[in-house]
Amino acid sequence: MLNAFLFKYIDNSALVVFRIIFGLLVFLESVGSIFTGWITRTLVEPEFTFSFIGFEWLQPLPGNWMYVYYLVMGLLGLLIMVGYKYRMSMISFTLLWCGVYFMQKSSYNNHYYLLILLSAIMCTLPANRYASIDVKLNPSLKQLAMPSWCKWVFVLQLLILYTYAAIAKLYPDWLDLTLPTLLMEGKKNYPIIGAYLQHDFVPYLIAYGGILFDGLIIPLLLFKKTRKYAFFASIFFHLFNSIVFQVGVFPYLSLAFSLFFFEPEVVRRLFLKKKPAYTKAEIIVPHYKPILLAIGSVYFVVQVLLPIRHHFIQDDVLWTEEGHRMSWRMMLRSKSGVTSYRVIDKKTGETTAIHLSDYLTAKQTRLASSKPDAIWQFSQHLKEDFKAKGQDVSVFVDCKVSVNRKPYQTLINPAIDMGSVKWHWFKHNEWLLPSK
Repeated sequence: MLNAFLFKYIDNSALVVFRIIFGLLVFLESVGSIFTGWITRTLVEPEFTFSFIGFEWLQPLPGNWMYVYYLVMGLLGLLIMVGYKYRMSMISFTLLWCGVYFMQKSSYNNHYYLLILLSAIMCTLPANRYASIDVKLNPSLKQLAMPSWCKWVFVLQLLILYTYAAIAKLYPDWLDLTLPTLLMEGKKNYPIIGAYLQHDFVPYLIAYGGILFDGLIIPLLLFKKTRKYAFFASIFFHLFNSIVFQVGVFPYLSLAFSLFFFEPEVVRRLFLKKKPAYTKAEIIVPHYKPILLAIGSVYFVVQVLLPIRHHFIQDDVLWTEEGHRMSWRMMLRSKSGVTSYRVIDKKTGETTAIHLSDYLTAKQTRLASSKPDAIWQFSQHLKEDFKAKGQDVSVFVDCKVSVNRKPYQTLINPAIDMGSVKWHWFKHNEWLLPSK
């Protein structure tokens, strides 16, 4: 039964079209980052970059080389789209994308993380076996089918993503419309639609429509009777997110996933009219089945466990941020902080107040004023900066944070030398004061 489920061959039209769309979208993401100024603001202008902890060695290239870096990623996206040297292009893009993901988190976005996962998955798939330059150069590569697991790996990944996204919204500030209302207040200056987004109905649509969509979209797409209606709901949902929340290519990537839910003949009729149908339904069990099952099992166990790790860490993840990233907690809180840093020379006792604008951009300042990991990292940076000047200093932080416009509370223990404490990945950091 497992062999039939995973290794029965099915029409590969969905994967072929998805490869083309995927390549186009990563091209647009890469090139768009240049022309919108995102690279300039995030990777070129900052003197100090908030990398993921443990990846401090991974820093932006100097000068204007990050523009070249993104142009190379854009070129790889085009190569993926046309299916030229697909495996090499896909692996190269994945490595480069992982690089830019881990070298900065000032602009963290869930779709950046999703793109890592999808890119890694795409490296393993036979997505270049039709409608590709690889096939034109080597006709023996041509295939009309793929093993079923190539489809189900996407379905299961999406099910995990949307299920956790729905569960994460089941908390008071979302259910009582506090956060959806705040989100819409921030959009009131949008041309044309800004005023409409302030209507009393819109927060209800976002709050409860979001929960229902995330929780039901995959099951509804899987069933033929509801598939068409679910797809139209997806179009509305993702276009709304694209226009209102401006989350890059993520909405269009999500729509492209719908290909794996429709019948192959529908995909061929719309996108690959000359492609013959595959009807054999062979079951071919590869010799590497044990390795494939082992890797797949480990991957999906990690995907299931990673988003719930915050439940095993002390206090509320909305307050501590411990376990927030890589857990599909999308647009769940509005945070602001009032933070000051001071360093004290251990030898002379001289105190120096730090002006954040001397070190950080405006966006980085907001990060280093409310996010515990960024506060810790910046404290370490200050200690090293003064050490380079010949001073051994302690770093103290006075940080008050508001979550969803609630009263400000002290986040960091002001008596702790933040330049000396260690960062703990898998347990609560005791220098974080409890939420009230």
